[in-house]
Amino acid sequence: MQSMNAKDAVSASLAECFITIEGNRYNFMQAINLEASIEKTKSEIPILGRTGKGNKTTGWKGSGSATFHYNTSIFRELLYRYKETGQDVYFDIQITNEDPTSSVGRQTIILKDCNVDGGILAKFDADAEYLDEDLDFTFEDWEMPEQFSHLQGMQ
Repeated sequence: MQSMNAKDAVSASLAECFITIEGNRYNFMQAINLEASIEKTKSEIPILGRTGKGNKTTGWKGSGSATFHYNTSIFRELLYRYKETGQDVYFDIQITNEDPTSSVGRQTIILKDCNVDGGILAKFDADAEYLDEDLDFTFEDWEMPEQFSHLQGMQ
């Protein structure tokens, strides 16, 4: 029986996060964590001759959440702009995971047309070690220009 080598677990902190807003690309090194997922939307399909219904995928929706150190005003600027002008700004987020110890290589996901759900305007905490902020968002599309290779023994 073959099993995974411990060295092939991808380090949680060895990642890069870039955000592109209106042609400006920012290295979001202040990101603490980010998770994006898709949820498939399905319709229940009645089928003659069966007691149960089938399920057919009819689409998907993308959403995500992230935590950042509270040391950038970029998202507050987008929220302020929306408040003042009604113009909502969409942006892309690129996440690359690569651990040089692991044999799987690197994976890059680009989340397209992201839009924040809201955000923190001001914050303090006299009892905290540092300030961070959570951000929820949706996205309209995604690409995977690089993907992890298979571990030895998977195929």
